[in-house]
Amino acid sequence: MSTYTATVRWTRDPSTDFAKGQYSRAHEWAFDGGAVVPASASPHVVPAPWSDQAGVDPEEAFVASLSSCHMLFFIDFARRAGFVVDSYVDEAEGLLEKRGDGKIAMTRVMLRPRVTWAGNPPDDAAIADLHHRAHEACFIANSVTTEVTVQS
Repeated sequence: MSTYTATVRWTRDPSTDFAKGQYSRAHEWAFDGGAVVPASASPHVVPAPWSDQAGVDPEEAFVASLSSCHMLFFIDFARRAGFVVDSYVDEAEGLLEKRGDGKIAMTRVMLRPRVTWAGNPPDDAAIADLHHRAHEACFIANSVTTEVTVQS
């Protein structure tokens, strides 16, 4: 079908003590369309100054990719059903915790979309159906075992 690529770049600062773990986790993600995103380990995992809070961490990217994928399908399904979406804002949240087997994992992602509509908005049942269909179609949600819920 399709192949997707990302280039992840990190370079050691020779003035840091690498052997003691005292090195920056800041790095960058470069994508085929030219976007370059500053990235880092999460400051919840690696404390400052060895992490960069301004960088996107993998956990945030995981949550954002689930939210973005869901949103894109939701908007398209709404369009196909004859509804007009004016805006869609999702303050999504992921939970990193220890599983029963002792491994740390993103165990849950809560999507909290707020949608504004133009014209005649769908009723609550139609909105729930759009979210259900978007979740079922989302490539990212279909790729993970994390529980993903939608709180609208």
